[in-house]
Amino acid sequence: MNFQFLQFKPLESGALLLTIHRPNALNALNEELLQELKQAFLSLQQERKYQVVLLTGEGKAFVAGADISKMKEFNSNQAKVFSKLGQDVFSTIENSSLISIALINGFALGGGLELALACDLRIGSINAKLGLPEVSLGLIPGFGGTQRLSRLIGQAKALEIILTGDMYAAEEAYKMGILNHVVSPDELISKGESLAKSILSRGKIAIQTAKKVLKEGYDTSLSEGMNLEAEAFSKLFEGEESKEGLAAFLEKRKPVFPN
Repeated sequence: MNFQFLQFKPLESGALLLTIHRPNALNALNEELLQELKQAFLSLQQERKYQVVLLTGEGKAFVAGADISKMKEFNSNQAKVFSKLGQDVFSTIENSSLISIALINGFALGGGLELALACDLRIGSINAKLGLPEVSLGLIPGFGGTQRLSRLIGQAKALEIILTGDMYAAEEAYKMGILNHVVSPDELISKGESLAKSILSRGKIAIQTAKKVLKEGYDTSLSEGMNLEAEAFSKLFEGEESKEGLAAFLEKRKPVFPN
């Protein structure tokens, strides 16, 4: 795949490292970069070569936000189109069968934090800074931040983050539940690989199904979510993956799941 702003590196764990490469702009999101992210995730999902994608940014930022130099010229119609584009791209990542892990190496502000929130898991280095500072510009988050953050950490804390526009250190973000782990900068990729190895050692269809059921059931009633779970759970018994997993357990050996 040839992309202007994205770099791809296969890792020993079997995961793919996807690096946003626009360091001179602190990896700020413009229309072209957003389109590349969508195309990359759709292509990777279709190829089925990788199951886990580790997403990070080049240099001292994960993604420092959207490209303000472009946004300054927007009228309301152009702003809506840009917002819808970002929402569409991040929903593509969130709803992909790929497991995405954001490796936050520096600034993850505005659209950068919104991108991380669209990923399945988030690991931050100790020098990471996270926030949604849009109100400082007379704006609000436009790529899903008002919706995903409240669902992740609760409405009250999400409102505080959004209404103050403040930046938060990685440890604070971890305590709030935004980050799954905080590590030193030189451990960021290795921690991502460690998580990827654990995920990749499990049943591929089971992993994809678990993500799908969790996402689809989150905004339904408890009873509807339970029905989704029961349907998905029972359907897995039709495949070879569960047969191998159950047999391996009884035979006290490691399962060898089909690819």
